[in-house]
Amino acid sequence: MSSLNLDDFSDLIERPDGGVRRDAEARRERQIVPPGSLGRLDELGEWLAAAQGAVPVRPVERPRVVLFAGDHGIAELGVSARPAGSAGELVREVLEGGRPVSVLARRLGVPVRVVDMALDCDPQTLPEDVVRHRVRRGSGRIDIEDALTLEEAEAAFRAGVAVADEEADSGTDLVVLGDVSVGGTTVAGVLVAALCGTDASVVTGRGGLAIDDLAWMRKCAAIRDALRRARPVLGDQLQLLATAGGADVAAMTGFLLQSAVRKMPVVLDGVVAAACALVGQRIAFRAPDWWLAAHNSGEPGQSKALDRMALEPLLDQGVKVGEGAGALLALPLVLAASALAAELPERPEASEAAEPEKPETEKPETEKPETEE
Repeated sequence: MSSLNLDDFSDLIERPDGGVRRDAEARRERQIVPPGSLGRLDELGEWLAAAQGAVPVRPVERPRVVLFAGDHGIAELGVSARPAGSAGELVREVLEGGRPVSVLARRLGVPVRVVDMALDCDPQTLPEDVVRHRVRRGSGRIDIEDALTLEEAEAAFRAGVAVADEEADSGTDLVVLGDVSVGGTTVAGVLVAALCGTDASVVTGRGGLAIDDLAWMRKCAAIRDALRRARPVLGDQLQLLATAGGADVAAMTGFLLQSAVRKMPVVLDGVVAAACALVGQRIAFRAPDWWLAAHNSGEPGQSKALDRMALEPLLDQGVKVGEGAGALLALPLVLAASALAAELPERPEASEAAEPEKPETEKPETEKPETEE
């Protein structure tokens, strides 16, 4: 029996400040550019103001990319174009600056943090700060066995909570969240199909490195078989993460929920992040108000999950590479929205109308004119 009470998150998570959002909308009405003329940038600026509890919105100064990493046993079935157990190689490439997310982050001046939760490699081959939260080496094959024990799922979830606290305490004011995994999109498909009550074929995509038709059929069958094991535990979200998730997925779910508790906005990357967010929504229904869908990756499971959470992606560029790259592409839009909301001047007449009336001051007495006697 787990000692972790997920119901606590429903009580701890508040919605972004609605009063502040209304103030931000009112300020937008007074700015020199007509409301609506900036499209979704208006909405983004107001979302950030509500999340920060500040009008005008403060510039985003310390964004950070956080990537949770893990290998999934289901990859042994040939559901991915990458070999099973090879996520560690991707992590090393990210750290060495050779992946798309590394290039974009370097160009944007955003630090990247990788958190190993279940890579199938020797931990000594990676830096200590990457591996210190690892729960196990690889995850179980979810079509025939649980991904984790319940104790491992709790440990991974708590690790995600701890990472969120570390980021919030260090001053991170916006997180770009992604994953580095092999087999992760298959796991995500199972979670989305289970939580949305749909069939495997509806959520089965071709992954970041596109698979051929035969591999797609194997992936669809794997999701179908894992769904049979996931559906009986839908009422217990931690058990669901243990049965059909993985250590990286459980950690991302804990990270998302604790980020909402700490009022730290998160930009979601692809289908794995969306699946974790969907589990998080089941745990605390207010939590998605703190998350922003960065882009449409083309994965059907992602579209299904975002639709269920009423999150509309900012971009549609068909970026499937994962690892937070697509989400990082949306960061300049968020930065632009915060700058425009903060720095666009107000119309002079609107500024005067918005100023509170000054209290009347007593006029000095003047000499009365002499009257004729």
